[in-house]
Amino acid sequence: MKRIFTQLNSRITAIALGGAVVLAGSAVAFSQKPKAESFIPPAVDERPIAREVGSHTSFAPVVKKVAPGVVKVFTTTKVHNTSYNGGMPGDMDDLFRRFFGNQFQGRTPKRNMMPMPRQEGIGSGVIATKEGYILTNNHVVDGADEVKVALQDGREFTAKVVGRDPKTDIAVIKIDAKDKELAVVPMADSDKVEVGDVVLAVGNPFGIGQTVTTGIVSATGRAGTVGLDYEDFIQTDAAINPGNSGGALVDAEGRLIGINTAILSRSGGNQGIGFAIPANLARDVMESLIKDGKVTRGYLGVMIQDVTPSLAKEFKLKQGQGALVGDVTPKSPAEKAGIESGDLILEFNGKKVTDSRHLKLEVARVQPGESVPVKILRDGSTKTLDVSVNEMPGTEHLAKNDNNKGDDNGTLNGVTVADLDSAARQQFDLPGNVKGVVITDIDPNSAAAEAGLKPGDVIQEINRKPVRTAEEAVKMTEKATDKTTLLRVWREGGSRYVAVDESNAG
Repeated sequence: MKRIFTQLNSRITAIALGGAVVLAGSAVAFSQKPKAESFIPPAVDERPIAREVGSHTSFAPVVKKVAPGVVKVFTTTKVHNTSYNGGMPGDMDDLFRRFFGNQFQGRTPKRNMMPMPRQEGIGSGVIATKEGYILTNNHVVDGADEVKVALQDGREFTAKVVGRDPKTDIAVIKIDAKDKELAVVPMADSDKVEVGDVVLAVGNPFGIGQTVTTGIVSATGRAGTVGLDYEDFIQTDAAINPGNSGGALVDAEGRLIGINTAILSRSGGNQGIGFAIPANLARDVMESLIKDGKVTRGYLGVMIQDVTPSLAKEFKLKQGQGALVGDVTPKSPAEKAGIESGDLILEFNGKKVTDSRHLKLEVARVQPGESVPVKILRDGSTKTLDVSVNEMPGTEHLAKNDNNKGDDNGTLNGVTVADLDSAARQQFDLPGNVKGVVITDIDPNSAAAEAGLKPGDVIQEINRKPVRTAEEAVKMTEKATDKTTLLRVWREGGSRYVAVDESNAG
């Protein structure tokens, strides 16, 4: 590591973060505050599915059970274009104003006599309760001026949009069908779904009518596919096409395990990779929208990251599970509970934490004000803390990885650092409360660059020891006994851990 005092001209811009795909059908959660009407949450059938090896000769009994509860959703949207004048060209509109004055401005002849153009959309929905609440996708009803629902028995209803949640792409609509009992699709515990389970997709692809396709669960916990804030998709090879959005993905018992949402496709049609929102997530969002008129999510106040093999080694972990705490927000529920930077969260609310994405989802499911146990690993010992979760305060900020330019001995070779004086803070746009040394240059071929370090990063700790000056940082890396260096680095609003392994450098 090299120490320098000159400053570079480059400038790092901070980026604040929260977490070809075709939506199978078209932010803040928008909803109408529900009236004081009774709402009975749908029951969950938690019986395990039969997984004996064998083949079904027919899924007809399952389809007969599910089909009446899957509906067609038709939307109509007016084209709100202020330049539209009932079919009259813009220059003709100017001509009328020229000869007759501004009395015609905004209301030229025939302006109000011509109908506004309309766009129509088609999707699917799943009847979730006997009261007429229907689950569908947000992108199916987003912006719609009118929503209609057609049942399998031929009845049609005008639906009310109860609420929408763009963060999960879930929407709830409601129909009033008091004249006849509605068929409800029973729900399963989607957490128990396993890769290889047989599934059926039921929906209204391309508007041709209700269609059933079959396949298996190809994967669970898929994320980073659509770009939603909360993604935990079930992947399936059951044929899903445009118009299937909001339709049902059911197991071999006919129980809802997911809401079909998107496909990964180069052609725009089904290519065997479809995604469904897990029923548990959809149910939580639905209940929140109906009861509260909005989606309320839990907030812990930690910046977390996944445990890589190199980090697992440094923290002496047997496996790379859990979520590593890089930073704790002051006065947050996590800080009040005693969670510290460097803690590894192993369990949250009684459930094992597999990675940072999984923890984010579980925290969001907790109701604000609820106290939950959190099991952590700290300095080789485990302990359980009680955390009183708060409500999510708007936008989440997550840490982000990147890469980018120096030669010497010891560890962190190719890294050049400088003291955090006023010039350095101004150059790299660093807040005054951040302590450590700033990276001003880095060799792009170094192990440090490969680990994701870049100019503008602030090294706060080296091998779990605080560092305050560039000279101190150089001394701490000159006589290292191990080729792997564990750093705590501040970047873009928060801290994270980075393990730099130089054993294979070059």
